[in-house]
Amino acid sequence: MASGSAGKPRRLSGMKTGFFLPVLVVVQGLCALFFVSDIAMTVLGLRSRPISWHLRELIEIGAAVGLVLGVVLGWIAYRRSQQRVRLAEQSLRLLQASFKDHLDERFAAWKLTPAERDVALFSLKGLSLSEIAALRQTSEGTVKAQSNAIYRKAGVSGRTQLLSLFIEELMQSELEQVRAA
Repeated sequence: MASGSAGKPRRLSGMKTGFFLPVLVVVQGLCALFFVSDIAMTVLGLRSRPISWHLRELIEIGAAVGLVLGVVLGWIAYRRSQQRVRLAEQSLRLLQASFKDHLDERFAAWKLTPAERDVALFSLKGLSLSEIAALRQTSEGTVKAQSNAIYRKAGVSGRTQLLSLFIEELMQSELEQVRAA
């Protein structure tokens, strides 16, 4: 996302992002109300006296312009939502890469072997010992021994504490960013 002068995200066009959708709904609603009420009044014969063709043509032109404006605003709202989705996906990719880098740094600091790295990663993903053993094509006993080595090297007593280390660090980073802003 583009940044403004103070490091805050800049709006896409300077206008509020939520402006177009309510305008779209109101414009489309008014135009639909005009056409539906006009048809209903004609069918039910509720019009006591006909309006002049000149005024009727102006109203229809206004409603048609309103419908076209609704289509344009709908397209703008759609494009902006797609742009927000792309920005969110890009942000998620950056976050995933950053988290992977963080995991690699921690695993290196703990001096985990490649096999222990795999087991630690699968454990953090929530896989059971038997699932990890099946994926790694090894016995559950081996995975359990590797898990215990990981916990010892990380200074924790189990999987829950291992996961909480990373969650706490992420939350701490977020708190530091909020305080810095």
